[in-house]
Amino acid sequence: MTDTALESLYAYPEGRTWVTANFVSSVDGAVSVDGRSAGLGSPADKQIFSLGRHLADVVLVGAGTVLIEGYRPSKRLPIAVVTARGTLTPDLPLFTDDSVRPIVITCAAAQLPDLPADVIVAGESEVDLKAAVAQLAARGLHKINLEGGPRLFGSMVADGLVDSLNLTVAPLLTVGDSSRIAHGAVIPPVDLALASALKADDVLLLRYQRRNSS
Repeated sequence: MTDTALESLYAYPEGRTWVTANFVSSVDGAVSVDGRSAGLGSPADKQIFSLGRHLADVVLVGAGTVLIEGYRPSKRLPIAVVTARGTLTPDLPLFTDDSVRPIVITCAAAQLPDLPADVIVAGESEVDLKAAVAQLAARGLHKINLEGGPRLFGSMVADGLVDSLNLTVAPLLTVGDSSRIAHGAVIPPVDLALASALKADDVLLLRYQRRNSS
């Protein structure tokens, strides 16, 4: 497909707040190889990853993923990091660049160091994700690209906040003890509709939408 056709296919709906999760997994469901998602990547996956950022207003990601994957700031849109434990430090690559100022989403109980970021306090002892999404929307950041990790994704699903999922299936069997793309408390299954399926060599690029999202 052309870049224009891909942008049209993966575009966010207008006029509302929408959360799209972007993940890659192996055929047997692993979310990482040797602890990082890069081992599952491919040119097609990288294209969809970049497209997700191009179409979004903000990237939403958990602090653990920022630390493991070595996140750096974006030149175009803010990266919003969720942390309830104050594990972020100002010397991280995310905070040592003069690109778009990051956002840190935390709770009142967290003891954060002084960070070069805009801070959103949502919740008391834990991060209130519904309030966090509402505060991002209040800043005009309605198109939210959720990049992980599995625990944040699981919590967002449990709170009914994920509208769609872009899932790349890498043609690998990894076995091991890697996490699934979503992790957390047991909840009733969320019904999804397949919105599109593309193939790039042996890689599957799947788009799902929650059935009650419109």
